[in-house]
Amino acid sequence: IIPTILFVIFSRFSIRQETRYMLLGNALLSDLIYLLFYTLSAALNAAHVHLPEEACVLLLFLLAVAYSGGLFTAAAIILDTYIAILFPLRYIAILPPSRTKKIIVLLWMCSAAFPGIFFLVLSSTHSFASCVLEMCSVPVILILTLNGTDAVKLCFWLSTVVIFLCLSLIFCCYAILYFKTKQSGIWESICSRASVTFLMHNTVLFFYFFPLLALFVESFLRINSVIRLQTGIWVSLTVFNVLMILPKVLFPFLYGLRYREISASLKSIVRNKHLHLVS
Repeated sequence: IIPTILFVIFSRFSIRQETRYMLLGNALLSDLIYLLFYTLSAALNAAHVHLPEEACVLLLFLLAVAYSGGLFTAAAIILDTYIAILFPLRYIAILPPSRTKKIIVLLWMCSAAFPGIFFLVLSSTHSFASCVLEMCSVPVILILTLNGTDAVKLCFWLSTVVIFLCLSLIFCCYAILYFKTKQSGIWESICSRASVTFLMHNTVLFFYFFPLLALFVESFLRINSVIRLQTGIWVSLTVFNVLMILPKVLFPFLYGLRYREISASLKSIVRNKHLHLVS
């Protein structure tokens, strides 16, 4: 469904000129890249194919960039909703299509910068040992890497702080939106569009950030020798192979298919005919 929604967004000029659809397309593109590379990594591990060290590092870097891009774009979608609701008359002036394109470029730059710094620290401290990269699996490499130098651990915890600062900012925006619109009556019905949208955003954010929270808690417990290495590997495998995939599965259905323009375009493609206005 992700390539189909991307095709609809990029093939319709009126759709791809709107900020919400541009951000949606960028989030779906990030998720698609992550799923493709992670599937490639899993297939190579299942076939017992050992990648060269440079290829494994490149694959891990692309996975980190794609996941960070999806995470930052999800946060940008929430901020876009915040601006659209609180500043409806100035929304077009604040977020025109030209500025949205610059924001998307900035999101990709940030998505590449954070993993880039982390990988530079790993390479400078020689934490990428050949025995670690023999199996190019993200959970296993993360566990073995966190048993490395203090510089690597510092980068890991700094990344944790940045992610949870983004999460705090998003929840502050939600709290402001709720109290600003509480008196307008849009929350009276549990099936209202505002309530469903609020629930949808919270569901996606929960599935995006809960795996990271579980991973950080597990890493903290393992570093302090509270749990064993084998238990940590099983928890990490569950987080990466199940919990981190769930939001990427739910995202196109909760966001993409919910927009009327995209749903109508998809129906017209499936029926192989154009939609006509009926007076």
